[in-house]
Parts: sequence; structure tokens; C-alpha cells
Amino acid sequence: MTQHSSVREAQQTGSVDSLNEHAGLDADSFKAVFRNHPAGVAVITADAGDGPVGLTATSVFSVSAEPPLLVFSVSGQSSSAPTILAADTVIVHLLGSEQLDLATLCATSGIDRFADTSIWDRLITGEPYFPAAQSWIRGKVIERMDAGGSTVIAVHALQAGISDGVDSAEPLVYHNRTWHRLGRHSRIDG
Repeated sequence: MTQHSSVREAQQTGSVDSLNEHAGLDADSFKAVFRNHPAGVAVITADAGDGPVGLTATSVFSVSAEPPLLVFSVSGQSSSAPTILAADTVIVHLLGSEQLDLATLCATSGIDRFADTSIWDRLITGEPYFPAAQSWIRGKVIERMDAGGSTVIAVHALQAGISDGVDSAEPLVYHNRTWHRLGRHSRIDG
């Protein structure tokens, strides 16, 4: 019996136990497939009481408009993970190409991402945020789900900030290990 027929058989019978739990793509192949899948760039910030942390993420997406929900994932290897996992609220910054400096800052390991106090502030509710981001969402963490070496976090959006001119801003995108901007030059009429 081939692997495909055993998968089909398991799907038909509803039994997943018959599948080899270790079957599947190896990590390098999985990464290679997703390397060609572009993603918007966001920075997540939080403070669970021990000081602010931030990380760059490409896993942010909206789930529902009513209620307003979004999700993102955080790797267990991230130095920011313990704080983000312990926080009740987070700030999700959606970045434009003009905020590449914030994306690289929060993607760099081993540095104090909040050392330059001129580029960040706290909302009245206490969360650290970067005012230069083209938009941000403050949200309450409502669910955490372990997924491999990462945690998927669901967030209920409570408040948003949108910069002037965001409609004409070029989004920051990550594709094939490099930063890109989307703009009129990349538009395809169809």
C-alpha cells in the first residue's frame, strides 16, 4: 500500500492512528516551499511586567471581522516568546516599506530592541508600541495553541491606530529571504 492510499484510507475511515506520525516533509523541504510564498511583515510587542519585548512576524492574518479576531504564531526559540506567551494583551504593528528599520530591529537577535527610547512609547493602557508603524492593533489574547515548536495566538482586537496616508503606503513584504515593497509597479490587472 502506498503512502497516498494509506492517507486516503485513513481519511475515509476517520482514523489518523494508522498514519505514521513522523511521515511528512522534512523541515528543509517545508521551508523551501514556503520561501516562495510572500507574506506581510508585522512586529508584535508586549510587556507582561518584566519589560517590553518585540519580534518580527510574517504569520499575522485576520480571522474574523465580527468579532474582530486575528492570529499569529511565535516560535518557542524566540527570546520574546516567554513574555508574549505570558502577556494578556499585545500590539500587532502592520508595517509599510518605510518601516523596514523596525522589522530588522525586531528580527535581530541578542540586542535590546527598546534601547532607543525615541522610537517607541507606551499606550495609555501600558503596552509598548512603535508610533512610526503604518498601523497597529491592540488586542487581548483569547487563545493559545501549541503547534509544533511554536504557539499560535488568537487575539481579539480592541483598538487600532492608522497613520495618515496609509491608503497610499507601500506594504512591507517578506519573500525568499528578502524584504520587498508592494506598489503600483507590482500591480497586476486581471
